[in-house]
Amino acid sequence: MQTILGAGGAIGRELAKSLRDYTTQVRLVSRNPQKVNEQDQLISADLMDSAAVLKATEGSEIVYLTAGLLYDTKIWRSMWPTIMKNVVDACASHKAKMVFFDNIYMYPRDTVGRMTEENPIGPETKKGQVRAQIFRELMEAVEQGRVEALVARAADFYGPGILGVSVLTESVFKPLSEGKKASILGGVDFVHSFTYTPDAGKATALLGNTPEAFGEVWHLPTAGNPWTMRQWTERFALE
Repeated sequence: MQTILGAGGAIGRELAKSLRDYTTQVRLVSRNPQKVNEQDQLISADLMDSAAVLKATEGSEIVYLTAGLLYDTKIWRSMWPTIMKNVVDACASHKAKMVFFDNIYMYPRDTVGRMTEENPIGPETKKGQVRAQIFRELMEAVEQGRVEALVARAADFYGPGILGVSVLTESVFKPLSEGKKASILGGVDFVHSFTYTPDAGKATALLGNTPEAFGEVWHLPTAGNPWTMRQWTERFALE
């Protein structure tokens, strides 16, 4: 059994599709789970509830944490540490491997031009500090031998299923499609990398089913020559 916690988001859905290449036993866990594949098992659970997480992950060989929270610093600070603890504890209890779908917020500003898995952790934002905290907590559990885990990191998203969760969609595509002006955060002539959601799903499924990948941090496939936000906006305007 391979279980996706936070299965209702864009990454969780793409991951569920990709796991079909590795198993027919996929369990989707969220507050209101919906099938992606015909044979999917569905469990409704609150990841803030340790007992619910323990029950939802029972019998799992691999557990994927792909949950996304509201984009609010207070919510991140109050919820992410609890969620991470609940999932790590559940995986340790069930002897399940853990795959954490992460972002790149914890990297310092001077690494932006060339991000690799060897970049130091040095968050410069409040949300980055939260991500660094929960990453360190997960790695401590790995070092202590409590759980076998890997971390998969991606940039902002574009692709299927990103309405309401993508900077590119919400600030550029959606306003333009409604006849409004795009609203871009930051300079329009700076490049901005985006990860295609199907690529993220395929890569995360591959990593989770590659024993040698565990114990490491992995950057997921992202375009090597990103456009500027001006180029992204102009392209959407032509569609």
